[in-house]
Amino acid sequence: MNKNYYAILMAGGVGSRFWPVSTTEFPKQFHDMLGAGDTLIQKTFSRLSKLIPVENILILTNEKYNDIVLEQLPMVKQEQVLLEPAMRNTAPCILYASLKIQKQNPDAVMVVAPSDHWIEDETTFSANLQQCFDFCSKENALMTLGIQPTFPNTGFGYIEFDKTDANPIKKVSQFREKPDYETAKSFLKSGNFLWNGGIFIWSVKSITEAFEKFQPQMNALFIKGLESYNTAAEKSFIQENYASSENVSIDYAVMESAKNVYVLPATFDWNDLGTWGSLHEKLDKDQNNNAVVNATVLLKNSSSNIISTAKDKLVIIDGLEDFIIVDKDNVLLIYPKSKEQEIKGIVSQLKAN
Repeated sequence: MNKNYYAILMAGGVGSRFWPVSTTEFPKQFHDMLGAGDTLIQKTFSRLSKLIPVENILILTNEKYNDIVLEQLPMVKQEQVLLEPAMRNTAPCILYASLKIQKQNPDAVMVVAPSDHWIEDETTFSANLQQCFDFCSKENALMTLGIQPTFPNTGFGYIEFDKTDANPIKKVSQFREKPDYETAKSFLKSGNFLWNGGIFIWSVKSITEAFEKFQPQMNALFIKGLESYNTAAEKSFIQENYASSENVSIDYAVMESAKNVYVLPATFDWNDLGTWGSLHEKLDKDQNNNAVVNATVLLKNSSSNIISTAKDKLVIIDGLEDFIIVDKDNVLLIYPKSKEQEIKGIVSQLKAN
């Protein structure tokens, strides 16, 4: 294994669209959402460790999830778990982790990957990632793995690449915000747009130079702690300074401004598992398109539902179509799939009451 390969595993989100299974106390990346025997973070860690030494995989998460991470990934040492004392989006935590890695190994090449996505074809994923590592080892490049769009999705940002570029790795023209339906249809028709799946690859040199150029204030804040990184003093520096960083995404902070951005159109199967509907797509279905996690079911005149309960709970349904039915602890959710984006708002409303 190449000792210069590193990974930053992003595991700080709360996944509120998957309520009531995913909660602030125990978010979706720590659940076995598909009933496959492994949690999402365990699957992601295993996938990355096929190419990257286990000791070079850092997990970025909120401090309240530290114990869950160590319990689910027993091969990880405490110093590999980077704890955010405040929620600050993706740019500050990526800069923090990158400076830590740079201090340890200035020749490092790294991948930044969400911990809660589902990738079935792991061999192809490894091949695509290797291609990106090879490119970033030689070039001053900020790379992303773009996902081939399968329908006009309005829930993702898009990556537009140069149509005339015949190389397998394309020069990015621009990042595009989440479109409306008609715009998304035109993106698909033009053929040079990919979904932004939030997987980034770069050398530690390229990304730290980019932060220095595009985020001088944030860079100065984290550079102050350089001496403390990878020492006992690191924790107190981060506790005192992290919350002062700007709440901004890596896309907005760096990628949208940089000129050396490239994309590899991914050839693996991908699902961001962002909603109950996207989970329904990935699960095995019965002849009426119903998907079941853990439950024992008796279904009549019912189709296209997703049913998730504790193991072996008996669920009997008659006359429901396109519903999310989730039984978890003291909460029962029965909600139309067409309104699944509203679940996040319900969680906020319940917290406010």
